[in-house]
Order: sequence, then C-alpha cells, then structure tokens
Amino acid sequence: MELLYFLLLGFGILMYVLLDGFDLGIGMLFPWFEDHQDRGKMMRAVAHVWDGNETWLVFGGVILLGAFPAAYGRLLEALYLPIMLMLLALVFRGVAFEYRFKAKTSRRWWDLAFGLGSSLAAFCQGLILGTLVESGAERLLTPFSVFTAFAVMAGYGLLGATYLNLKTSGALQAKARALAGTLLVAVMLAMAAVSLWNFALVDGVRERWLAYLPWLWPIPLLALAVALWLWRSLQAGAEQRPFWLAMALFVLGFLGLVVGLFPELIPGRLNIYQAAAPRASLAFMLPGIAIFLPLILGYTLWGYRIFKGKVEHYEEGY
Repeated sequence: MELLYFLLLGFGILMYVLLDGFDLGIGMLFPWFEDHQDRGKMMRAVAHVWDGNETWLVFGGVILLGAFPAAYGRLLEALYLPIMLMLLALVFRGVAFEYRFKAKTSRRWWDLAFGLGSSLAAFCQGLILGTLVESGAERLLTPFSVFTAFAVMAGYGLLGATYLNLKTSGALQAKARALAGTLLVAVMLAMAAVSLWNFALVDGVRERWLAYLPWLWPIPLLALAVALWLWRSLQAGAEQRPFWLAMALFVLGFLGLVVGLFPELIPGRLNIYQAAAPRASLAFMLPGIAIFLPLILGYTLWGYRIFKGKVEHYEEGY
C-alpha cells in the first residue's frame, strides 16, 4: 500500500508541474512582451485554468500529509521559508489575475505582480527540489539547489512559450515560438548539467543508476530524441505538437529523477516505508481518493475542452 501512495503522490506532483508549469511560465515571459494587448491575451490564455491547475498542489500536499506524515513534518520544518515564499508568490499572481482585467492606472503594478509572483514561485519550487535531492532538505542555499531552481524556471518558460504557440496567432505566436527555441536549448543544457551534477554529488543516485543502467539508459536517449523532435516541430511552425513534446520532456525528466531516488522519499533520511502512516490510516483514505481523484480529473478535462482553441475566440478570461 505504501507503493500505491507513492505513485499517487508522484502523479499529483507531476500533474501540478505539467499544468501549473505552463501558466507560471507565461507569467515569467511577461517582460518579453511589452504590448498591453499581448499581455492581455497571455493572461486570458490561462485565466480559466490556473486555479484548477493549482488543485494538484493541494492534492499532492494532502497525500503527503495523510500517507507520509513523517516526511511532511520534516520537509515543512526544513523548507518552511521557500514554501511560505512560494505560497505568497502564488497569492500575488492570483490577485493579479482578478485585478488586471479591470485596472487602468494600476495595470503595470498588476503586470509586475504577475511576473514576479510567477518567477518567485517557480524559483522556490526548483530550490525545494534541488535541496531535497542534494542533501535531504538539510542545506538550503547551495550552488546545486540554486542552479536547479533556475533550471526549473527555464523549463516552465519552455512550457509557457509552447502553450502560447498553441493558443495564440500572428506576431505574438511567432515571438513565443522563437522564445521556445531559445528556451529549449537552455533546458537541455540545464537538464544535462543537473543530471550529471546529481550523479556525481549523490552517492545513492549514482549507485542506483549504475546498478540498473541496462534498464534506465533509454530515459536520457528518449529525452534527447524528444528534444530534437520538438526543435524540428518549432522550426516547421507546428502549433500543437511542440506543447505536447515539451510535456513529454518534463515527464521523462521526472521519471529519471524518481528512479534515481526510489524508494527514498527524503534522500538519506526517510524512505517510503519509514515515512508511511499506519496501514489502517492508509486504508481509511482510499475511499476518499477513489471519489475525488476522478472528480478532479473530470473537471480538469472539462475545463480544457470548454476553452479549447485560440485565445482570440473568447474575449474574457472567465
């Protein structure tokens, strides 16, 4: 049962990274789009889904608290500062969604809140990831954790740029596509650097990869193949394919991270069996998960289906 909850936790985190990643990325790309109309379209492209995307952050937090309370307590204590900064940044950008559409004289401040809030939230998420992988949440600001934070920002920027390529047209789409190409190069360099750095730095990761290398080598090769396909798709002017390939790149990166750490939940400190709640508590949670997980998936798919198509097809975000 511990393995089931580990998979549920991983699924929730992956869904959050994929779905909230592109709308955080759009916020980070704001400084590259100075035109007021362009910025309005960028916000409308995600205004109908951003809060639904963040549901997966809550879902992952609930699974971590209920199924692995020892890990939840340890992570919250060690990573309190970046977690609180991330939540404050998410609040700032959320308020910007509500006020920017109606503001006139203060619109530039809401633009600033949206861009800074998105950037700070993405940076904190990358910092938490790097701190967890490198030291089991013992050392917060290290060269590896800071570099991982910027790598995550570049990845979210790529997701945001490919999403804009999918949802917009004209000059805005062309600029987003050009940015996506630049960000793809940055992401691949960052993924290679973080992977090799992690391999050299963390003994457990290196041992697992070397022990299971014949089974794991397709992951980096597939990532490279997807990146090349994504590059060619951008050069060919494709609209939908680059976004899905950017998603696939994130899935492969996440898979490589998980297999390098499994079964550790906090590397060097707690594995999933040591951190798990009693079996009775895990069994008690299952009916609730069986009800709410399909509901979350259902309204997420419904929301995206309702607002499919280019952002020009609807003038208001809500």
